[in-house]
Amino acid sequence: MEFSDLQIFRTVVQAGGVVRAAEVLHRAQSSVTARIKVLEEKLGVSLFLREGRRMQLTPSGKILVGYADRMLDLAREAASAIKSDRPTGVLRLGAMESTAAARLPEPLGRFHERYPEVALELFSGDPLDLIKQVLCSELDAALIADPVSDPRLESIEIYDEELVIVAEARHARISSPKDLPSKTILAFHPGCPHRKRLEDWFLRGRVAPGRIVEAGSYHLILDCVAVGMGIALVPYSVLDSYAERDRLSVHRLHSKFGRAKTRLVWLKEAPQTKILALSAVLLESYGA
Repeated sequence: MEFSDLQIFRTVVQAGGVVRAAEVLHRAQSSVTARIKVLEEKLGVSLFLREGRRMQLTPSGKILVGYADRMLDLAREAASAIKSDRPTGVLRLGAMESTAAARLPEPLGRFHERYPEVALELFSGDPLDLIKQVLCSELDAALIADPVSDPRLESIEIYDEELVIVAEARHARISSPKDLPSKTILAFHPGCPHRKRLEDWFLRGRVAPGRIVEAGSYHLILDCVAVGMGIALVPYSVLDSYAERDRLSVHRLHSKFGRAKTRLVWLKEAPQTKILALSAVLLESYGA
């Protein structure tokens, strides 16, 4: 496929038909129609359902629109990056929920002030999903907890996170799973690395965890812990934003379970300017 064909295709979609697209592109209608037909022949599918002058996208056409947008935007961004060493365009960043809530507001604010030409879009999810989205270019970069082993990814350590067990305020000291009268865990879904780390802590103590109550936010997890529903493993930084911290007791762990490195990851062949600018701002705040 040629970029010019994709540009004509996208213009027809945006304009709602060949007539208006030809006006926008300053081309003859027959030329626009011919290029669309050539593109359909190359792909071996119909991209539009033609109803008189009206043109509706086929399912294949709807798929191509998304890819055309990304490819044309990337081409424009690459041209801009070559002309200037300042980052521009859209930066789609993924992060774990705890990172997004407790770690990113200040550095992302600074990044926006320093690089106003970049439109930041932030998405949250578990590390496995975030890595998949980076690998298929749905995200430009992501902040995830170790380990990172895919050879297609570049990564840089941003900070070393302390993880702590939290329980209700009156809970006795916790140094092993055997210190827990109730084995109920409050955690995110199974893709969460901190949940896996807590389950491994139980396994090492040769104690089976009891009921696992899944929650969708750290605020909800901490609220449930505060009323005695169970215990949770959370980043220590999350506690700074919890207004009712006095309802919790905090229990530190051995470094094997109580530390987790967070890395910024991106595709090796991805444009570097925006990502390196972001990594520099993050390291200013949390230099590892």
